[in-house]
Amino acid sequence: MAKINLLPWRAERRKQREREFQTMLGGALILGLIGVVVAIFHWNGLKDDQTQRNQLLEREITALDAKIKEIESLQQTREQLLQRKQIIEQLQSSRTQMVHMFDELVHTLPDGVRLTSLKQSADSIEIEGMTQSWARAAQYVRNLEKSEWIRKPDVKIIDSTTPDKAARYVSR
Repeated sequence: MAKINLLPWRAERRKQREREFQTMLGGALILGLIGVVVAIFHWNGLKDDQTQRNQLLEREITALDAKIKEIESLQQTREQLLQRKQIIEQLQSSRTQMVHMFDELVHTLPDGVRLTSLKQSADSIEIEGMTQSWARAAQYVRNLEKSEWIRKPDVKIIDSTTPDKAARYVSR
């Protein structure tokens, strides 16, 4: 039988397979590194996109906050204007009230009574006057009680200490 030495052929094949393995291992390592680099760039791109969206949202939120403050300012101005309007309407509706009240003071005034002063404070009017007798002052208060425009007349003082002995009264 002939002796064939297969060892150098097997050793050569083993070395070739080892080189192929190392080449494939190097290629896989390079592909892995490329994949990692691509993934890093991809994640950085996603992160930058999200940062840009967040900045856009922050700018919009700031703009909306400014608009909200402006709206609050406008609402406050509106409330002030409504209060002014209400006061004007109230004054407009009570404009004729004073005319009616003075007219009523004149119509209810009996002979022998004279008014010396009128003072208004809030919703009350203080009337001071002089009369020839207490009965005429009482008649004046009764006339005021019957009036449509004057409510709850109240005599505070009737005084006859004036030099001409006429009665002085104060009504509210």
